[in-house]
Amino acid sequence: MAAKIYECIEVIGNKIIENKDFLTDLDRQIGDADHGINMARGYTEVLKTLNQDNTDIGAVLKDTGKVLIKTVGGASGPLYGTAYMKAGKVMSGKTEVTADDAKAMMDAIIGGIKLRGKAEQGEKTMLDSIIPAYEALCAGIDSGKDLKACLEDMCSAASAGVEYTKTIRATKGRASYLGDRSIGVQDPGATSSLYTLEAIRDFAAKL
Repeated sequence: MAAKIYECIEVIGNKIIENKDFLTDLDRQIGDADHGINMARGYTEVLKTLNQDNTDIGAVLKDTGKVLIKTVGGASGPLYGTAYMKAGKVMSGKTEVTADDAKAMMDAIIGGIKLRGKAEQGEKTMLDSIIPAYEALCAGIDSGKDLKACLEDMCSAASAGVEYTKTIRATKGRASYLGDRSIGVQDPGATSSLYTLEAIRDFAAKL
């Protein structure tokens, strides 16, 4: 897959910005009512500050992570920032993304989020969409599917993961204070993670 990394980040940012009201509404029900607003602000700054001519995927991902850490409030900034910086480390100096790179980035992202957020799958967090997405991506690649088909499987699994978060009680963050009252609402972080993955899929489909 040819690298057009700024354009890919732009597609991700625009998707988050377009859905900021929905993400904020979800967070209003179980959090601080600012997830969409904060994420949109962060990506707006990312798109203003990134070097559009930089073809080093790792460098662009790291720069994105740094901006998100600085501009996105709450837990989301450090978590998304960590995700981008871990992916950037995997892609350092590279100008192309292979299937193995995609697997390695997802694995690094999950490890970084677990460490930073002290969270595991099944706790109503972004991991509940990202981990199933990673598993589906790996399964598709290992079975010989092309990368675009694998990305479709990845998004389907992430979407199912978001639906799963409606059925479970939050045990992390402000949502955990609600106890069983958090059941019935999908997790905002899992949802913004799904949007991120869908944006990557949509971008890749046009290459």
